[in-house]
Amino acid sequence: MDIELLSKMVKELILDNDRVTLPGMGAFVAEMVPASFSDRGYTINPPYRRLAFRQGMDQDSLLVDLYASANGVEKEIASRAISEFVQGLAEELKERKTVVLPGLGRLRATRENNFFFVPDEELDIFPEGFGLEPLSLKSHSKPTSFDFTELDVLSKPEEAPVEEPVEEPVEEPVETPVEEPVEAPVEEPVEAPVEEPVEVPAPAAPEEKRWWLGEEEEDEEEEEARTSVWKKGWFVTLFVILMLILLVAAAFGAFLLLAKYCPDLIDRLLYTKEELDILNRIL
Repeated sequence: MDIELLSKMVKELILDNDRVTLPGMGAFVAEMVPASFSDRGYTINPPYRRLAFRQGMDQDSLLVDLYASANGVEKEIASRAISEFVQGLAEELKERKTVVLPGLGRLRATRENNFFFVPDEELDIFPEGFGLEPLSLKSHSKPTSFDFTELDVLSKPEEAPVEEPVEEPVEEPVETPVEEPVEAPVEEPVEAPVEEPVEVPAPAAPEEKRWWLGEEEEDEEEEEARTSVWKKGWFVTLFVILMLILLVAAAFGAFLLLAKYCPDLIDRLLYTKEELDILNRIL
């Protein structure tokens, strides 16, 4: 028997029963949570079943019967196998303070070895509530005001505009002027200007590179400056990466020290409000 088989058996039994007992350790209890409001009353959450763990409850034979029928063994052999496995599970829980049940959640233990259960967020043990989802009332709210002026405008019939008669303009006769003959002007001969030759300047000789004025030295200095900037950039990048690695290592070491010497602080950081309520109820 292993932890996966135990988790599967408990999940199968809790769907039809309100309690499944682990012999000598405690029992898983399914509690019905009614519908509730959230988001200042604008969201209705559907009902659901919540799974918890209680110590010191009366034992039942549901787990033994299921194990015996599934493996084809007698109830005495099944009871002995389950009791030995649960006893080892309790010792491991007291030592490690946490045991993961695949598909269900986590069994946790306090410093005083009080056991409680933290279910998975996706755990569903309420088949009757399949398809139920939170209902938001914000999208169904009524309008706060209504403009009635549009109804008044629609109720009044539109008056047809009165067309006024338009007077047609009287066309007066237009006298056409008589065109007089125009004499064509006599064109005088125009003398063409004489073009004078334009002197084209000779192309300037290319300037020789004046290496004696230090131009080559300036190019070498610019290359050295670019190389030094590139090296500084790589150095800064490597330094930042190294510092990040050291910070992560320091944070992990601090977490290990807190987990060893201050488990109460780790519990407050890891547990949610619901978990703390369950822990206080147990204590």
